[in-house]
Amino acid sequence: MSTWIICLLFQAVVAGEVLKFPPGFKLGTSTASYQIEGGWNASVTSTGKGENIWDRLTHSHPELIADRSTGDVACDSYHLYEEDVRILKELKVDHYRFSLSWSRLLPGGFSNNINPDGVVYYNNLINALISNNITPMVTLYHWDLPQPLQDLGGWTNPQTAIYFEDFARVAFELFGDRVKMWITINEPSSICVGTYEADIAAPAYVRSPGIGLYLCGKTILLAHARAYRLYDSVYRKKYGGKIGITIDTIWAEPKTNASEDVDAAERVMQVGLGWWAHPIFSAEGDYPQIMKSRVEQNSKVENFSESRLPPFTPKEVKFVQGTADFFGLNHYRTLLISNHEFPSDSPPSLIKDLGVVGSIDPNWKPSPKIVPWGFRKVFNWIKNAYNNPLVIVTENGYGDGGGIQDNARVLFLKEYMKALLLALLEDGCNINGYTVWSIMDNLEWRDGYTVKYGLYDVNFNSPNRTRTPKVSAIFYRDVIKTRTLPEKWNLDTITKTVKTLKLPKFNKQN
Repeated sequence: MSTWIICLLFQAVVAGEVLKFPPGFKLGTSTASYQIEGGWNASVTSTGKGENIWDRLTHSHPELIADRSTGDVACDSYHLYEEDVRILKELKVDHYRFSLSWSRLLPGGFSNNINPDGVVYYNNLINALISNNITPMVTLYHWDLPQPLQDLGGWTNPQTAIYFEDFARVAFELFGDRVKMWITINEPSSICVGTYEADIAAPAYVRSPGIGLYLCGKTILLAHARAYRLYDSVYRKKYGGKIGITIDTIWAEPKTNASEDVDAAERVMQVGLGWWAHPIFSAEGDYPQIMKSRVEQNSKVENFSESRLPPFTPKEVKFVQGTADFFGLNHYRTLLISNHEFPSDSPPSLIKDLGVVGSIDPNWKPSPKIVPWGFRKVFNWIKNAYNNPLVIVTENGYGDGGGIQDNARVLFLKEYMKALLLALLEDGCNINGYTVWSIMDNLEWRDGYTVKYGLYDVNFNSPNRTRTPKVSAIFYRDVIKTRTLPEKWNLDTITKTVKTLKLPKFNKQN
């Protein structure tokens, strides 16, 4: 479908007044290396790309992927990065968030062997972005651990924090002269909970409910802190950039006004978000007290000799505390939370430690997947809990079954950006960036290509992986160009679409 036809469709959707983004507010889009790059075994030599955990999972256990697909080619951005930059320029984005493939740069996971082709690829991408006035926002780790490091225990092995610092040093040395916005780790909760508790990530078959996820969590927090301290001490004066972490969270809404449900919802925020944010952003440091208390109490009842939550030493608490120039926020959904204490003899698990159950309200308008007031509440929770740190939304987006006329996505983006602006302009939350997931349809992890989040449709049956703008791309381009957001809508067409939409199953837990 041609762009001018999409423009006509768009004009039929938007009308009325506008909200305005303040000067300097940044608008962009995001991707991740395994989900778009392809080129999984490009230049297979002694210095070529190495295998990562998603390569191993999709090749060894295709039955675990919804459509038995892989990221071997994906959007083929390894070869089509210039096309990616072209559509980013077409959208007029301020920044583009992408991740480095650890295995593409360091094939074995260790810093003793650097892949020159990987260096060339990322240099070319970074230079192309900058030449088109697009700021590169680079994530060091977005879920694709080198398989050799997983073979050593992955994120449950404390040594992985040191290997991550080595990887970060290589990245800073190679790209730090041009990259001024760094994210250490994307969604630590999804990494640890998705692997060891829920088994919806990679690697598979390593579940360790109530134990492995906490070991993973401590290593990731120390890895993040190591990378931050390295940048702060060696590269900040040299390059003048910023570095933070991206944390994913739902909004936990009490199902009832009963004190038990109110307390339960707060526990979900304190543990789900605070597990990662409290050690970094709070005045006290360390894990949230409610998290330490509940895991320790349950561990005693379960006859463990010590808490299943590995403690930080006082030195580690100080080492992690304050290690972020900004709070990267990923948010997708809101859940209703009820108190639910599990039997004391039930197996250890995160959900038992939380003592809650979650649900949705099928009557939420405009749909259970579009709950913008939860987004606004997340911003205010962060503001109140951590003294209003600088927040950059690093992911926010809508998954559907695909199609060019994606009215539901347009509605989602409009309502969530409106909630952000209200949090910023009316509530005083410190927000200075919004990043849509994703610039284009890609491999959505274990959902394969069955769920689409892109502003651009990708024809995965074409060797050229043709990118075509959707209605949402035209909408977002107009928002970026005008720095305004329509306030009033003709919702007739969109509301009918949302009501009849068959929501796809997806693994985004945030």
